[in-house]
Formats: sequence, C-alpha cells, structure tokens
Amino acid sequence: MAGTTATDAPLRVGLIGLGSMGRHHARVIRETEGMDLVAVADPGGDRFGVAGSLTVGSDVESLIDAGIEAAMVAVPTIYHEEVALKLAEAGIHTMVEKPIAHDVAAGRRVAGAFEEAGLTGAVGYVERCNPAIVALRDKLAEGFLGEIYQIQTFRQGPFPARISDVGVVKDLATHDVDLAAFVAGSPYSSIWARTTHRSGREFEDMVLATGQLADGTMVGHTVNWLSPFKERRTVVTGERGALVADTLNIDLTFYANGTIPTEWDAVAAFRGVSEGDITTYAIPKREPLRVEQERFRDAVRGEGDEVVSMAEGVHTLEVVEAILSAAGDGVAVQL
Repeated sequence: MAGTTATDAPLRVGLIGLGSMGRHHARVIRETEGMDLVAVADPGGDRFGVAGSLTVGSDVESLIDAGIEAAMVAVPTIYHEEVALKLAEAGIHTMVEKPIAHDVAAGRRVAGAFEEAGLTGAVGYVERCNPAIVALRDKLAEGFLGEIYQIQTFRQGPFPARISDVGVVKDLATHDVDLAAFVAGSPYSSIWARTTHRSGREFEDMVLATGQLADGTMVGHTVNWLSPFKERRTVVTGERGALVADTLNIDLTFYANGTIPTEWDAVAAFRGVSEGDITTYAIPKREPLRVEQERFRDAVRGEGDEVVSMAEGVHTLEVVEAILSAAGDGVAVQL
C-alpha cells in the first residue's frame, strides 16, 4: 500500500453511493480537516439530500472526470469490484465499504489492481475505529491479559430493512471476523459454522461460528438478525482475566481473575479461576467514522498506515466464504 507525499492542500475526494452509509460518509468527509468533498455520484439519485451544491453524477466516471485524488465507495456490495477497478485504473486512492467485494476472486482482483498501481487501497471496517475496540487493542498490545486464550463476539439485533443483497454472514459477521483477527494480530486457520433461515428470506439470518486463529487462539461468533435487542460485544479471555469491549455503548471493562482464597471446600477444590475485581475504563469517545476517514487521509498522504488493507479485506472474505461453506457442508474448513 502506498500513499502520496504529504501536502497542505486538502485531498479532493469523491463519493459514490449516497444511501444509508454514503450519507454519513458525505457528512464526515466534509467535516474532516484535510479532505474536500468535490464530487458525488449515485445512479439512484440523492434520496437523503446530502449532495448540497454538488451535482449528483450517475456513475464512477463522473467522479473521475471531476479530477478527484481519493474516493469513497459506498455502493451495494455487488458493484464494489466494477467501481473499484475503474478507480484503480484512473490512479485514484480508494476506500471501499466492507466487504471488499462480492466474492473472494473479485476481492483478489481489486486488491491486486491497487497493489500493482501503487495506490492506497483500504476497506471500510469501521468497527476497528470504535473507541472500545481501540482501547481493547491498546491493552492487548501492551500484554495486559498475558496469553490470549479465546475471543468471542456477539452481534445480534432485529432485521435491518436496508439489507437485500446478502445474508447476515456477509453483512454483519464480516465485522466480527475482521475484529478477531485484528485484536489478536493473527489470521484464521480453521472455521466451522451453522446457519438458519427463519425469516423467509433467500439468505441466512443467523450464524454460530467457531474456529481457531493461526496463533492457537480459539474464536466464537454469535451473529443474527432475529433478536429483539441489540448487542455488540467482543470478549477476550486471557491468563489474567477478560476484557469486554461493548461497541454499542462504547465501554471497555476488565474482569480480573480473583486472588482472594476461599474457605468453601466445594469451590476451593476447583482448579480454575475465581471472580475478581471489575474495572470499567474511561475512554475517549470519538465518532468511529471520523477516525476511519482520518486514517484513510493519512494513509493517502503517506503519514500513517492504520487503515484496513485490501489484503486483510480479502482474508476476511475468505473466512466469510468458509463460514458459508462449512454451514452448507457440515464440516470445518481449513484456511
């Protein structure tokens, strides 16, 4: 991944896709220092009214013709490859909303095109920029938990009407696959899963997945669109206790292993851990999407490398497709 030389001039940014995510990207790009939203496009028009004084183009060519230096792609997943390849050919640094493409082969073509062109290519996994995950990653990087044993994620809630082209695995579980590999700093080596179709749609609406990372860490993902409550938690268990990142409420809590001996024989005989102190940390709470755009800006300028690379995006898509394969075949998939 390469960036341009640092400059004081704002990046000329184009945005394609003005739907549920694109409207937020438009606002944040405008509010981010060092970025200037100069062109927008959406073949379906501007239903949320975010273009302002800008003319709404009908395709990616209209962005390219506007002389942009960087682009944000927020179109439906099925169009990611087509749009991203045209931007790479035009020499434009690009962030593509997750997942990188509709399948692994397409994702590899996109990643390869940006690498070959020497451009900054990134994937928009905004959960990495959630303050709770940032704080969690910092704690793990300093060895706070000691050896990591297990990472579990829980991402549950009602069905979102905006989703029509994919199931819960490619829409939601992709976040958790990316997060587990990110916080552990290790790729997946195997995965097994089960899915259900309870809502009468073509695509799956619930998945339970278990697997292992290359460093031996166990992982588990509980993801669905069938719960009447919203839950977004990442739980990392290690030798000193457990860290729980609540990305919905933006909290990070540490559950320490207990150190006080017990006189209750039935419990004392168990050679495991006991409940210890609970600490909830005060953490800075910045908007994740703003942090994501700042990291992209810095990467394009050659001033940072905290974006999710397209190679990482491809690996996540490989795991996501393995989850669907494992659910269909009933056997674990080795990666």
